Amino acid sequence: ASWEPRRRTPDTAASSAAGFFLACHCGVLIGSLRMTSDEPVLLDTILRPSPPMDARALLAILIAVALFNIAFALSFILRGAWPIAPFMGLDVALLAWAFRASKRAALRSERITVTPSRLEVEQCSSKGRITRAQFNPYWVRVDLQRVTEVSHKLFLRSHGRALQVGAFLAPATREGFAESLKSAISEAKTARF
Repeated sequence: ASWEPRRRTPDTAASSAAGFFLACHCGVLIGSLRMTSDEPVLLDTILRPSPPMDARALLAILIAVALFNIAFALSFILRGAWPIAPFMGLDVALLAWAFRASKRAALRSERITVTPSRLEVEQCSSKGRITRAQFNPYWVRVDLQRVTEVSHKLFLRSHGRALQVGAFLAPATREGFAESLKSAISEAKTARF
């Protein structure tokens, strides 16, 4: 999983917003970040899950498993245990489905933008649906909740609303991002514009 912090000038906000929508594979420009041209962008981050292996590598693994299963299925058939053969094929089909689901899940992304007057979160699902949330950075609290010793969740909380961000990030990456987000929000609270 990765996150890419970028500081931008306000005049590039619209072109960067178009890039985010295209990255979400929606095919249609639905909207923009609606940033004012005189506000500095304190943080502009796109979060993405770790990508799966290359398609060729996944296909090679799938073929190797299929060949292995065919060899075992043939040995079972030759010994008279033919009902085992369909289950050997089912293994390969489930593995192919898992590879496809992993590749599809890697299409998710989240864009977090912080300016002195606005914190905007745009979440793009693996199917291309975009949801937006907007907060006033002065009232936002970054809450890193510990679930277990090694696992935690990152929430943005304000006025009774809570939004989970970075759910697909590794714990160490999520902690680093939380610190960067806290720093940008702190900078937004003290900004003079």
